[in-house]
Amino acid sequence: MTISLALLAAVFAALTSILAKIGITNVDSNLGTAVRTIVVLIMAAIVVLITDTWHMVTSISIKSWTFIILSGLTTGLSWLCFFKAIQLGDVSKVVPIDKSSIVLTIILSFIILGEPAAPMVIIGGLLISIGTFILIGRTKKKKNVNLKQSYIFLALMSAVFAALTSILAKIGIENVDSNLATFIRTIVILVFAWGIVFWQGTTHEIRKITRKSFLFLILSGIATGLSWLCYFGAISLGRVSIVAPIDKFSTVLTMILGVIVLKEKLSKNTIIGGLVITAGTICLIL
Repeated sequence: MTISLALLAAVFAALTSILAKIGITNVDSNLGTAVRTIVVLIMAAIVVLITDTWHMVTSISIKSWTFIILSGLTTGLSWLCFFKAIQLGDVSKVVPIDKSSIVLTIILSFIILGEPAAPMVIIGGLLISIGTFILIGRTKKKKNVNLKQSYIFLALMSAVFAALTSILAKIGIENVDSNLATFIRTIVILVFAWGIVFWQGTTHEIRKITRKSFLFLILSGIATGLSWLCYFGAISLGRVSIVAPIDKFSTVLTMILGVIVLKEKLSKNTIIGGLVITAGTICLIL
């Protein structure tokens, strides 16, 4: 069950990146993130209603509240960095860098969560890391060097915050229904995202968003919601050191969709890196 949920999370995460890339074309990335978060919150609320877990809110401990809120804040920061990065650069270049968070996630899961350092987990993590660095290395020099460095830095920051999110969320959802925790986290992210938009003074730009952009932002929000529900359901059942790397298989899926849907170029490094990441994912599943 844990593996299946992690794989589904990867599929929906890949769809999120592609749909969001289309949706935030000519749209401020922070505003686009804020709009998407509304959709995610609605989805999370529906799931909580269906599972009838509202009443469990009063039983959540102060410790769980603290870590759930912190995980929401790191998710918000990760999102802001990630979607600004894919707005500036190619999805097939940004996503692999963002997914390099797997190394930090595995290390933190061993140190902070005390999860066992199983040989296959270490091998799988190393293969995924190697594959990621192969993909990062394929970035070619461009005329606008500052722009390139900008989105690479943003993608790296997204990876750091994503790693922290997994660890903080694992601690926060202990003894808490994962769907309810996802709903609470989304509220935090929504407040954070719209706070950034109001601070920037870009709320008026919402009227400039085209119907096409709105459609893809909504679709990416739905994909994100489904990915989150699967992912946090998986880490509530299994180990972060296994679930997180499998979820990062979305890197390969995103590259494939980037080539098919966005017509991004496929290079030798892309193929090699994708195959190495796939091999690492298989090690974790086994």
